[in-house]
Amino acid sequence: MPDVDARTAVFMEPVDYLNLRFTGRVAATQVTMLLSWLTDNRRLDATTYDPLLLRMSGTDPDRLPPLLPVRSVVGGVLDDVADELGIPRGIPVVTGLPDLHTATLGSGAVGDHHGHLSISTSAWVGCHSPTKRTSLANQMATVPAALPGRYVLANNHDCGGASLEWLRDQVVAPDDGLGRGEPTLQDLDRVAGSVPVGARGVMFAPWLKGERSPVSDTRMRASFLNVGIDTGRPEMVRAVLEGVAHQLRWILETSEQLVRHPLRDLRAIGGGAQSDVWCQVHADVIGRPIHRVEQPLVAHVRGAALFAGLVTGRLDVADLSSRARVDRVFRPDPDAAEVLDARHGEFVQLHKALRGVSHRLNRRR
Repeated sequence: MPDVDARTAVFMEPVDYLNLRFTGRVAATQVTMLLSWLTDNRRLDATTYDPLLLRMSGTDPDRLPPLLPVRSVVGGVLDDVADELGIPRGIPVVTGLPDLHTATLGSGAVGDHHGHLSISTSAWVGCHSPTKRTSLANQMATVPAALPGRYVLANNHDCGGASLEWLRDQVVAPDDGLGRGEPTLQDLDRVAGSVPVGARGVMFAPWLKGERSPVSDTRMRASFLNVGIDTGRPEMVRAVLEGVAHQLRWILETSEQLVRHPLRDLRAIGGGAQSDVWCQVHADVIGRPIHRVEQPLVAHVRGAALFAGLVTGRLDVADLSSRARVDRVFRPDPDAAEVLDARHGEFVQLHKALRGVSHRLNRRR
């Protein structure tokens, strides 16, 4: 797109563009520019781009936003913007954050190795860590965090909640004239709750867009396994819920190896965490209590607000955890452990078992 490139003054992330519109100032941080891979992320609070990375990528530094310290006030809201939005003039605008960082703060899991599970469109496991760790093989690393002197664990599975939405929209009630009604996610919960642990032997590998963590493989695709003549939609729904939970357990256990420390008091956030059934499934599959925070769907908004309070001096780091209260703890069912532990052993072998056929079927992807 050379025509777009020629008209571009500065390449910046959407969150920094919004701050530009609010304040009139072009600025970013090491955290907002993280995925440009143009800063030395072994260092915390870097305010310059790395010369070697700039040279290797061929990026023009004059067309990148200047970097501020991570916890900075960019400026005040412009008068005309404040008037248009109906808010007081001059409200301070703080530096932005990616969703991983807002999720981590909004979960209340802010202590070292205090973990959270995000069951959103994508899914991941996160925690703060005092040390820099990287695993290219597992596609995960600790990267500069929003909090001073800390890194935050980054990994991802593309299709967490997206797996359930796919099942609802494309299998249970597709818009093709064959289905009837529009089932809600609560309806799927009810159906899944009618099926025993283990989904009567049906398994689901939730790789609808390939794998990222802890195995990077863009040519893998999802599969239902062990489907029999007596398998119905309830078993398939239950298998999808359990398959996503198995993927998160796999990510969690690999993450603990990476940070060399167990993750404690796992907090659940995201739209999927609104489901009591799915939270219980995660507790049973992982084999640990899952602490769901209040209003898990808005954890990111809460995290952004807490960060603003931190930057403007209205909150201290010690205040953050108490601002995200737990509304329920889901404890693993001991009777489920035997079934699901054996099932998890099978799950982590599926990539090796299915890799050949997936690659052959997706050679052009």
